[in-house]
Amino acid sequence: MQIRKILVPIDFSPNAEEATRWAIDLARRYDATLLVAHVVQPVAWPASPDGLMITPADLLASTRAELSASLAEAREGIESSGIPAQAELLDGTPAIAIAGFARRAGVDLIVMGTHGRTGIKHALLGSVAEKVLRTAPCPVLTVRMHEAAR
Repeated sequence: MQIRKILVPIDFSPNAEEATRWAIDLARRYDATLLVAHVVQPVAWPASPDGLMITPADLLASTRAELSASLAEAREGIESSGIPAQAELLDGTPAIAIAGFARRAGVDLIVMGTHGRTGIKHALLGSVAEKVLRTAPCPVLTVRMHEAAR
């Protein structure tokens, strides 16, 4: 099996930065392209007494513009290390969007950070990495920061 495309989903956290370092190293070793992606999950705001929920268009547009700029900056950082990279801003529920994009893009490996939540935090918040592990069309390498680095 050859690794030609590596996807690294990022949320701009230190955990994602650590996963990106791993992905860059793997891309270098396998002469692979790195796809860096962020998922926009629109926040719903109450819009009417009957419970209709929408995201204000101007808020969504400005958020997308800021995230696109941050994603482009991440791509440029990766490319400055000599690794070819592409950036994608995805929409939807993070785990579903990540697995779906990996499938459509023909990704060979996903490298992603995990926040290392346990107990009640894990039960309440869930784990995007865990959901991606279960639904991805390819192997997933999860990277957890060392306690000393936190």
